[in-house]
Amino acid sequence: MQDFIHRKNLVHYRKLLAGSTLDDATRNYVSKLLADEELNEPPPPATRDDEQA
Repeated sequence: MQDFIHRKNLVHYRKLLAGSTLDDATRNYVSKLLADEELNEPPPPATRDDEQA
C-alpha cells in the first residue's frame, strides 16, 4: 500500500509542477515534497549484469 501512495504522490507532484497555476511559494513547497518523495524511492531491481560484477 505504501508503494502505491508513493507512486501516486510522485505523479501528483510532477503534474502540479508542470502546470502554471501555482504561485512561487506553493511551487517551492511542492518541489520540496517531490524531492522528499524521490529520496524515498526504492532502488531499481538488480539486473544480471549487476550480479556478475
